[in-house]
Amino acid sequence: MAEFINLYLLPGVAVGCIYALGAVGISLIFAILRFAHFAHGDVMTLGAYLAYSVVIALGWSVYAALPFAILGGALASMGIDHVVYRPFRRSPGIIVVIASFGVMLVVRSAIQLFWGVDILSYETGIRRPIPLFGDIRLAQKHIIIIAASVVIAAALHWFLSRSRMGKAMRAMSDDADLARISGIDTEKVVRWTWLIGGGLAAAAGVFAGINTKLHPSIGWDLLLPLFAAAILGGIGRPYGAIVGGLAIGIAQEVATYPWLSELPLVPPAYKNAVAFFVMVAMLVWRPTGLFKGRVL
Repeated sequence: MAEFINLYLLPGVAVGCIYALGAVGISLIFAILRFAHFAHGDVMTLGAYLAYSVVIALGWSVYAALPFAILGGALASMGIDHVVYRPFRRSPGIIVVIASFGVMLVVRSAIQLFWGVDILSYETGIRRPIPLFGDIRLAQKHIIIIAASVVIAAALHWFLSRSRMGKAMRAMSDDADLARISGIDTEKVVRWTWLIGGGLAAAAGVFAGINTKLHPSIGWDLLLPLFAAAILGGIGRPYGAIVGGLAIGIAQEVATYPWLSELPLVPPAYKNAVAFFVMVAMLVWRPTGLFKGRVL
């Protein structure tokens, strides 16, 4: 039992936190702007590499570099919206989706041009797991990822439920035209949406780099689980995305446990297939997701 908790369940919670942060951004963008942002994974990658640059240039810990990555991801997302997406604000959603594919390729190519294509790491060496109680052990990086994700999720909850802008975002999510008639500055809401979505994506990218290694496709590789988490929770529902992210992360890790024999039930290389299966099953069984979001 201790082996299952240490090597599968607790790492699954950490991975689920990464998915949750990324999926919340996807849900927010869909709720406000009504399109699936396929460049979201590459914004994650950009945030991860921005943190790496701070670590190398200043010699700081990656955790100290996290706020700079969040700020960089937020500003980059708002800049992309201003240059690319804003001219298509009144266009059919499919046009903006296609534009997001173009942004995805441009951002990834820029990352490869500036930082190269080699696999990088924030830190070297091996850190021993920290004992919690009994035989239960948890890696330091997983403790920090889980704790930081809880703090970020709590701050997001306060913003959406208590702040004036958060209430405006919820109103625009329900009915953009009615929100505009009511006097809400919809363009300001859109800017805040990109700031929050980009910042969360950057944080998720940094945590993904901490959990594994840095490479230019790290965000693209996570895009399927992120959309699976958003769909599972209910697309357009930020709180549902958190639940969906945790569920997908835990399901992926637990599925590699040798349940029936000495071999993993699902080979680790095919963990994304679990996310794909959950996503397809949810679209067939309940297209609106667990929290009754919008239908894609």
